[in-house]
Formats: sequence, structure tokens, C-alpha cells
Amino acid sequence: MSIKRLTLFGGDPEFSRTLHVGTPNIGDTKRFLTRVENLLNRRVLTNRGPLVRELESRMTELLSVKHCVTMSNGTAALEIATRALNFKGNAIVPALTFVATAHALEWQRVRPIFADIMPTTHHLDPRWIRRLATSLTSGVIPVNLWGRTVDIDAVVAEATMRDLAVVFDSSHAFGCTYKGKPVGGFGDAEIFSFHATKFVNTFEGGAVTTNDDALAERIRLMQNFGFADRDEVIHVGINGKMNEVQAAMGLTSVEAMKGFISHNHENYCAYLEGLRYLDGINLIEYDAAERNNYQYIVIEVDDVVTGLHRDQLMQVLHTEGVDARRYFYPGCHRMEPYRSRPKPNGQDLKLTDEMLARVLTLPTGTAVTTGDIRRVVALMQRIHERRNDISRKLAKNDRTTRLTNSRR
Repeated sequence: MSIKRLTLFGGDPEFSRTLHVGTPNIGDTKRFLTRVENLLNRRVLTNRGPLVRELESRMTELLSVKHCVTMSNGTAALEIATRALNFKGNAIVPALTFVATAHALEWQRVRPIFADIMPTTHHLDPRWIRRLATSLTSGVIPVNLWGRTVDIDAVVAEATMRDLAVVFDSSHAFGCTYKGKPVGGFGDAEIFSFHATKFVNTFEGGAVTTNDDALAERIRLMQNFGFADRDEVIHVGINGKMNEVQAAMGLTSVEAMKGFISHNHENYCAYLEGLRYLDGINLIEYDAAERNNYQYIVIEVDDVVTGLHRDQLMQVLHTEGVDARRYFYPGCHRMEPYRSRPKPNGQDLKLTDEMLARVLTLPTGTAVTTGDIRRVVALMQRIHERRNDISRKLAKNDRTTRLTNSRR
């Protein structure tokens, strides 16, 4: 096919409607609107109304966990869970995560200490807990990334030996399993995000799950100003509550989640089949023995093999209407205020940096069809076939831009 078909060379974009990573799944609109109409008629909009209680009950069943406390968002869930567990001093987190994982600690004046990842996965290397833990370390926040889980047993073992609390950031892992057991009941607590881009969403929202009765009671107090009764405050707290409209969306999403997962799985299989023959493009795969939500399509780009850097591939895809994203780039450790701080023990997060230079996420979800995916794959094949011409063209464009800027 002629390279002129590419927008970079004067052609029309492949997609007139941009394909995004994380377009919201909606579910049954009529069911949602009926719930909203009913809650308006009840005039109960917040303060743990019947829809929030119903959603929490559904969550405990789905996740096989004793307690679920819904929250206004996932960041509030992480802040409250770690505060309830008396995180202080510092806590160990992977640098390969959304910056909110680190900010939730920093906001409470708990210093995040960044750990590297396993060489064969994108997850926290448990050996870094041993390397980084000091007398000032109070906890660990492993991240279950892309719906795949960290080595939970190894992380908990390392943390237990050092008497460290463990809160799993499972924002990506709702509906997934580890060794056949639902994510949600591991460690001291787990947190979930139900942001609009998650496959189950409450517009904004989150939750803390735990099997610890006393911890659940503290968390519930802390997310409602410490109120134990109408006129009785027995604990310091903030407003972290989920409202009824959020819960209405959450219940509607949960009812549709099997369909969402089925659609995501079809999209994943379409990408897997289409990309397997592109040298230097590695699609991360999911363990068929575990349940997964297949929410993320993540590729690693080997520029030595492809002849194109990940960023060059992304640039071309953007011009064609495919909004591929460099998730978590450049890493929490390279964002402020963290990058300006001295590195503990001279740490060098080499594997994290290498991974963040390769990772690219591609559009999926219910707004993306398998037909769309076949077109994305065909587009990537054309890009791959003409990679040398593309590289020269982009280099020329960069030189022109630098020259123009220097003359201003």
C-alpha cells in the first residue's frame, strides 16, 4: 500500500472519529435513569443511602470479602485506608503507577519511596521491599497493574517479616483473580477506582475492601467526618462518601460487567491475532487460568527491531485518529516533587525507566469494535512496512521545527 495513504505524507486520517483509550462504558441507560428518577423521588441523595448500601453489598459478594466501603474517588480511598492503618514516615511504592498512588501518601506527609519492577513483568519487585525498608518505613502499596496481579504471596511475606502494613492499589484489577481468588481480600486492605475510564465506573468513585472488622469500622468513620451517630463524633474524619447518583451508575455497571468483559476479551483477541506477526511489537498477554477484565491493551515497542521509537509510533497513530497513550510516563520518580529529592540508597530504577520508554496502550472498550481494531492493526502494519521512510520524515520535521523555533 502506498505510504501516501498515511496522514504524515498528505493522506486522510484512517479514523474520522478518534479512538480513545478508556472511553466510558455506559451499560443500560434506561436502568440507570430509572434508578436516578427513584432516588430523586426519595430525596435521598447522599449519606449512605439505599443505592450505596446495595452497591457495597454487591461488591462484597463479587469480591468474596467481608467489608466494602465505597468512596468519592479512588484517591480518597487510598488516603483513608493508609491513614486508618497508621502509615507514617515513608512507604514503599512502585514508580510504575499513576501519580495518585504517590500523591495519596505525600498529601499525608508520608514519603513515597520508589521501587523498581520485576524484569519479566510491570509489577513491584518484592526484593525491593527488603532493599528499601528502614525503621521509618510503615507500609507497602503494591499495584496490580493492567488487571494482572503482583506476586501477592511474595510481597505479603516480605512485608510481614518487617511488620509493614500492605494496601494493594487494585484500581486496574476489579473482577480479576490471583490463584483463583478474587482480588479484593488480600493484604490489610485493597483499594479500587471506579473512575469514568475504568471498565466498571461510578462516574468518579472508589472503594476500600478488607476482611478486618476493626479496620473497616475505622475507615467508615473516617470517610464520614468521624460520626458514629447523628450527634456523636468519635474519630477524626473527612468527607469521602460516595453519593447516590454515583452508586446508581455503579450498580448499572456491575449489572453489565459480564458483557463489558466479553467485549474487552473479543477486542484483546483481535489485537493478539493481528499484532502477533509484527516484529518488535509485543502485546502483553493475560493468564487464561485467571479471571481478567481485559480492560487494557498494552504493547511494548522494541525500537531496535521496529526501526521506530515508541514515541514516533505514537505520533503517527495520533495523526491517524488513534489516541494511543504512554501510560504513567515518565514515572512517578520523574515527576515533582519527587524528582527533585535525593534518591534513597542511590536507587536506580533502570527497569522502570526502560519499560516506560517502551509501553504504549491502544484503544479498547465498548466504544471500540473488532472492526475498528482490524483497521488499527492494518494501519500499524502499514506503518511497520514503511518505518524507514517515516523515521526520516519525522526527523526532518523535527529539524524544521527546531530551526523555526531558533529564529523566533
